[in-house]
Amino acid sequence: MPADLQVEEPPRRLSGFTGTAGARETHVWDRAFGPWDLYFAVVWAATTAFVLGADLPALRYRIPAAALLALLIPWYAWAGRPLLLKDPGSEPAPALRYLGGMLALFLPAASLVGETRLITFALAPHCFMLLPLRRAIGAMAVVSLLPVAGWSLLWRPPGHVVFVNAVGSFVTFAFSSFFGAWIIRIIEQSQERASLIAELDTSREEVARLSAAHGAHNERERMSREIHDTLAQGFTSLLMLVQAVQSELDTDREQAHRHLELMAATARQNLAEARALVSGGAPADLDAGSLPDAVRRLAARQDPPAAVSVTGDVRPLAPALEVVALRSCQESLSNASKHAGPGARCSVSLAYGDRELTVTVRDTGRGFDPAALEQGYGLRGLRARAAEAGGAAAIDSSAAGGTTVTVTLPIR
Repeated sequence: MPADLQVEEPPRRLSGFTGTAGARETHVWDRAFGPWDLYFAVVWAATTAFVLGADLPALRYRIPAAALLALLIPWYAWAGRPLLLKDPGSEPAPALRYLGGMLALFLPAASLVGETRLITFALAPHCFMLLPLRRAIGAMAVVSLLPVAGWSLLWRPPGHVVFVNAVGSFVTFAFSSFFGAWIIRIIEQSQERASLIAELDTSREEVARLSAAHGAHNERERMSREIHDTLAQGFTSLLMLVQAVQSELDTDREQAHRHLELMAATARQNLAEARALVSGGAPADLDAGSLPDAVRRLAARQDPPAAVSVTGDVRPLAPALEVVALRSCQESLSNASKHAGPGARCSVSLAYGDRELTVTVRDTGRGFDPAALEQGYGLRGLRARAAEAGGAAAIDSSAAGGTTVTVTLPIR
């Protein structure tokens, strides 16, 4: 009599898998349980109407069957519905007690009045909602087949009637089991995919967090290099000029006056560089002209001024490349001022090639030990800048030959 109701397989909830749209939207079976309550009520009301309106057996048998059906409502509301709202399989013992009570009310009524078996449409989903698949199929066998056996033993109908009811019950059992198992597998697969999506979301959040941390670290490194190559170098130059002026005030006022002018120019340059850092614009020297012009202005602020030579086809390059070239000159000239010693002369060379730009800064000072090359932040920053631009930096220094810094940058 009952058919393959399992197409309407009940909810299998996936805790915590919620979202707003697409693959991350809450599962349909998670949204509301009201439709299942309505479905149970409609099937129960239809079954009760068929039982009370049946021609056979007599009314004195149909009324007890309807009474047993009526007891299914409080039993479902008190014991069944709270279990159905929980994750499947979370409480196996209470689930078995509920289904046992359901069968205790259903089987006697189905044995008294054959039309009672119509409520199988509402009872079968509970088996698949509350039990593992194998147990659910076993419970379906009891719900589908046992009522026919009880009804046949009680009323002894003709053989062909028993056969028709038995075939109907077996078809109900077969279709319910097939569709129940099929839909459960679909839901389990959906749960697995949902779990993978949740893991993917977690991984994406972790990647985003690490990416943000990495970006913040890189930005700190960049700002450190910018400050070191601009403001820190400018302040160092100012301190050196202050010391020079203090020693020249009584002996060489003209030289002291020249150094004071240089101090003012350096302070103005530092202010311009600070504004460029805050605004995120190009370095102040580059903002006022081409790379060779910026290098010439930089060399003119040296004491004594550095010589500048430019060879090759001078042309505008990528802004980032010109910034690296200018900062390399700044770092190299600053190191020469601090370490080359008094009387050392500097020269800067820009060589424009077809595929690369070569920046060379030489000084005639006392040089340093190449073994201590990695000790200073400035030289490490110089190499890091060149590497970020796809180029390389080489430092050659000796006590007799001074220091030569060569930075080669690819032109794309």
